[in-house]
Amino acid sequence: MNADSISRRDLLKTGSLATVGSSGLVRAAVALAGDKQDSRLTPFSFHAPQSALDDLNVRLSHTRFPEPETGAGWSEGVPLSELRALVEYWRTRYDWRRCESALNSLSQYRTTIDGLAIHFLHVRSPHPSALPLIITHGWPGSIIEFLGIIEPLTNPTAHGGRAEDAFHVVAPSLPGFAFSDKPVQRGWTVDRIAEAWSDLMRRLGYSRYVAQGGDWGAWVTTRLAQQRPAGLVGVHLNLPLVVPGPILSKNLPTVEQRAAESIRRFQTEDSGYFEEQATKPQTIGYALTDSPAGQAAWLYEQFHAHTDPKSGLSLDQILDDITLYWLTVTAASSARIYFENANLGTNGGIIDLPVGCSIFPHEIYQAPRGWAEACYPHLIYWHELDRGGHFAAFEQPMLFTEELRACFRLLRRGAAQTIPAAPLPRGDPS
Repeated sequence: MNADSISRRDLLKTGSLATVGSSGLVRAAVALAGDKQDSRLTPFSFHAPQSALDDLNVRLSHTRFPEPETGAGWSEGVPLSELRALVEYWRTRYDWRRCESALNSLSQYRTTIDGLAIHFLHVRSPHPSALPLIITHGWPGSIIEFLGIIEPLTNPTAHGGRAEDAFHVVAPSLPGFAFSDKPVQRGWTVDRIAEAWSDLMRRLGYSRYVAQGGDWGAWVTTRLAQQRPAGLVGVHLNLPLVVPGPILSKNLPTVEQRAAESIRRFQTEDSGYFEEQATKPQTIGYALTDSPAGQAAWLYEQFHAHTDPKSGLSLDQILDDITLYWLTVTAASSARIYFENANLGTNGGIIDLPVGCSIFPHEIYQAPRGWAEACYPHLIYWHELDRGGHFAAFEQPMLFTEELRACFRLLRRGAAQTIPAAPLPRGDPS
């Protein structure tokens, strides 16, 4: 097989990226191929070839920047000075091998579900009574977001918790993201992904488990709960999908007015990426796949916009995520989740299972409890925090871990089997 004929599927069989051809372009990204009916769990690790990292460095060295923005701050997107600094750091100081080593220290697998090979982390707790948890990322995130929470969740006694708070953690990569296969046909909606996740948990032998999600992970987790697969006993969301249709801007309680203003601001000032990816993911994919600086800017803007400044994500953490997108050539395939689900709206509907919610102050909007109670008749846990943002697990790993412990403590064996919604205050009614 010559370099020009190597496919992404072929290369994923080797767990490494393709070599750089004579044109200096990476020919494809890693993958493991699988028969459509193959339910085996295949151990996986990833080792980017040095040629791919060398190619990245060359491309960064030849970045062609535009002129500076005409306004102050981030109002037009990533400021030129910020992107220059990020690119320079990426080129001269960032170490992908550190992140790669962290990923490969965890148990990773791929398995074929509904014709698509799905990559996932599966880290079992040393505590035998651990509660299985499937946790789902979104865009522009990835499994990288969860690196800081896996050890505290699986081994709580080493991180300020109790043995009875332990989880077995399953963290899949969404279709088209990271080391999961890229769909070649339409139809991978959040409903289909949720069905795949329930299949995965059955395949892993878990007969009783919980689920968690934010961003697109909140949609997948919501649909999973609505499908009511055998064994799922409850869910936790850090982005409750509860916006009650068109919102009148007048005569709202203060907490609802604040949420409505956040939604309006997102729709008018911060949703350009959403519209592009929901309508023309292939077009933006060309630009991002060819330019690492472009890929970096496209993702960096989102981390800046929706992260709590007090959380202090480092450039290394942000570049871990950006580099994963770059090395796996998933700009277009990850963007396509917006296209596949363009008509979902902002309300996920009723969930009849027990639901817990953690509301972080720098989320796109802070869902009011009243909106959540209308959709979640069994709202068992509600906590409004004072720090953290849209990427809560990434930004505040220990705080996020404590939220999952507190929420799912209510659903572990021995806890009440039927738990009514707690009548907590809804906030300032004025």
